[in-house]
Amino acid sequence: YPAHDTKLGRDVAIKVLPEQFAREPERLARFQREAKMLAALNHPNIAAIYGLEQSGSTHYLVMELVEGATLAERILTGPVPVDETLPIAKQVADAVEYAHDKNVIHRDLKPANIKVTAEGMVKVLDFGLAKAMSDEPTAADIGNSPTLSMAATRQGVILGTAAYMSPEQARGKKVDRRTDIWAFGCVLYEMLTGKQAFRGEDVTIILAAIVMKEPAFDALPPNTPPSIQTLLRRCLRKERKERLPDAGSARIEIQEALSAPATAAPV
Repeated sequence: YPAHDTKLGRDVAIKVLPEQFAREPERLARFQREAKMLAALNHPNIAAIYGLEQSGSTHYLVMELVEGATLAERILTGPVPVDETLPIAKQVADAVEYAHDKNVIHRDLKPANIKVTAEGMVKVLDFGLAKAMSDEPTAADIGNSPTLSMAATRQGVILGTAAYMSPEQARGKKVDRRTDIWAFGCVLYEMLTGKQAFRGEDVTIILAAIVMKEPAFDALPPNTPPSIQTLLRRCLRKERKERLPDAGSARIEIQEALSAPATAAPV
């Protein structure tokens, strides 16, 4: 919810935590520890957490209010042109790189968690809240994806999250920073093509596609730089050992593509 902080005189966003946090003291305490760590993230492309507050039995986060449309809303209008996609992708990679350097993994990176302001500034939302809001996994469990576990009755949200899960998440295995690299590749692919890299009518079909199929790389626009096509393939390797190892490498590749001189169109 949008709100106004009357003490500091600034507009903020309020995110109310699910009721189970109030009913489970251990889980709430773990969330508080995670939120404290996330509040230490200070990067221009990451929406800031200002505080964790309580009003009666309601616990809520006070966060930076980010104006603008989400990347998901932007993609609804069609593919994002390459010259617009690359600056956005570079900022996302920069945010992911910074958080990974602080040992924070997003775990739920997707277009709906990325906002782009009218000035072109990217803000990645809910960084690290995926871990904070999930149960500690005790066994192989699809609940490693927090949106699946927290909103199991909201089919649209479930489908939206499943499409960006890495193969290791789909199999319920432990995740690391390479899971964010996979999701970054999915987001970059979707910006360029206007379509999800992995899609289907239900979660089972989507997860099967993630584990077994390759994206339709031939759907990329013809003017996609070869280096970006290679980058995408490296982000979306099924085996994480073969995947691009870090977001900094992605940022560098994108920066080089942005700096490369434009080639003249064939006559």
